[in-house]
Amino acid sequence: MKILLFGKGGQVGWELQRSLAPLGEVVAVDFDSKELCGDFTHVEGLAQTIRTVAPDVIVNAAAHTAVDKAESEPELVRTINALAPAVLAQEAKRSNAWLIHYSTDYVFDGTGDKAWVETDQTAPLNIYGKTKLEGEQLIQQSGCRHLIFRTSWVYGARGGNFAKTMLKLAQERESLKVINDQIGAPTGADLLADITAHAIQATRHNPEVSGLYHLVAAGETSWHGYASFVLEYAQKAGMALKVTPDKILPVSSSAFQTAAIRPHNSRMKTDKLKNTFGLKLPNWEVGVARMLTEVLEKGT
Repeated sequence: MKILLFGKGGQVGWELQRSLAPLGEVVAVDFDSKELCGDFTHVEGLAQTIRTVAPDVIVNAAAHTAVDKAESEPELVRTINALAPAVLAQEAKRSNAWLIHYSTDYVFDGTGDKAWVETDQTAPLNIYGKTKLEGEQLIQQSGCRHLIFRTSWVYGARGGNFAKTMLKLAQERESLKVINDQIGAPTGADLLADITAHAIQATRHNPEVSGLYHLVAAGETSWHGYASFVLEYAQKAGMALKVTPDKILPVSSSAFQTAAIRPHNSRMKTDKLKNTFGLKLPNWEVGVARMLTEVLEKGT
């Protein structure tokens, strides 16, 4: 099996290079790759890359994910998050390859307190969500064989993330305010990558699994709960903190002005994924604890 991976330098792309390696030959590119085009603003180049590599599976881990910045550059974001994935889908259809793509809970409006299912009405609140939804729709309309995984609150041990930011601020500041009215499940890039590899294996024998799935860790928390867990874990590990977990002040989203509106409800139901692929998803605390162990061992 030959796999073409776009976005190798991101948190998910980095983990995918590991998880996909046992499946076959992995050709991994990024936006600045020289020999093969991985630049999602150059859609013709992407098509040429696919034709050159002739993969059995295309995995797209590239996206414009700067949610606030997206509000000021909608055309660029649309090219990267919608038009480029559409080209990948068209090339996958032409060559009978599979396309694996990642989307987001931001396609919903974040109302209510029930976990979203794949068939729920979409109504994105911001440019990022709108372009990710259009990307989903263009892939589905192409008729290619695909797996679209909607996820949320993604983190990785490599690169920046919310937990690392909390650790840094708790060492520097006398107090911390963290939002407590947005609810979701922190989901590790390693979990996304491992389930992707498992699902790709399943497609070899069950092509009917093509479709859209919600993929997040089990359980739920607020950003305040997430921060509290991180600081408690660091404190038990011996890290000196100016702000202890019980001193984090919970605040509403209105306390922080952002260019893009965030959804309050990022819960997603994963029954379809678990039943289709025979999986059990670990609680979010398991992955975050594992990531923190790695981060604390290396030093922040």
